[in-house]
Amino acid sequence: MLRVSEFLGSHHSDCGSNDNGSWDNQGLVLPPRVASIQAVIIPCSLTASLPEAEKSKLLDKCIELEDRLKASGVRAKGDFRDNYSPGWKCNYWKLKGVPLRIEVGLRDVKAEQAIVVRRDTGDKHTIQQAGIEEYIQETLERVHTDMYDRAKKEMEANLAVAHTWSEFNAMLDKQKIIHVPFCGEGPCEGNIEKDSARDQDLESGAPSMGAKSLCIPFDQPMEITADTKCVHPQCGNAAKFYTLFGRSY
Repeated sequence: MLRVSEFLGSHHSDCGSNDNGSWDNQGLVLPPRVASIQAVIIPCSLTASLPEAEKSKLLDKCIELEDRLKASGVRAKGDFRDNYSPGWKCNYWKLKGVPLRIEVGLRDVKAEQAIVVRRDTGDKHTIQQAGIEEYIQETLERVHTDMYDRAKKEMEANLAVAHTWSEFNAMLDKQKIIHVPFCGEGPCEGNIEKDSARDQDLESGAPSMGAKSLCIPFDQPMEITADTKCVHPQCGNAAKFYTLFGRSY
């Protein structure tokens, strides 16, 4: 089975969006190592009445931060579009799954600071712009590690082993990914998918599709013996290996 590691202070913010929701309901969340953009810089405090000198000062500081991060090896991008509000940009890049969002307003320019927001957790931190390169690099590694740990924990919590057809179906209804003894034959796999399907339960919303094979794990949960039979009750063939089955959602 593929390792999970291969998956590849309070402060006012003008972006003002709620970062405390469940990230999987807010759009894509990308691991930093595979994200084409690792950090996006959003200038805030931009209004129609803002004096041109103040606007230039803010944008110059954002461009400077973008250049510094790129020079340090971070895949950074400044969103300097003037036809969208800062709040719209925040939600746009959240939907895109960019790992880090850096918000800079006029007060941040004066205080030589910035607000860094993690996409995976929504955590916000106000940091000094001095040394921001090291902070962003360390945070990107922390985001990657945290995402890996959460994915690994969730995967392990949902893995199960079934030896009988009734156990298999009961675990499917609990949305588990299940190791079962399997003969490896195509027709039998089709029977498993067909016979594990059931009518939609309108109260629970349980899926009606049958289970499909996912992979043959390198690390088998236990040894196949001469007496181990395929999980499908009508098969009768000897099992060759434990195979992962699960429903798609």
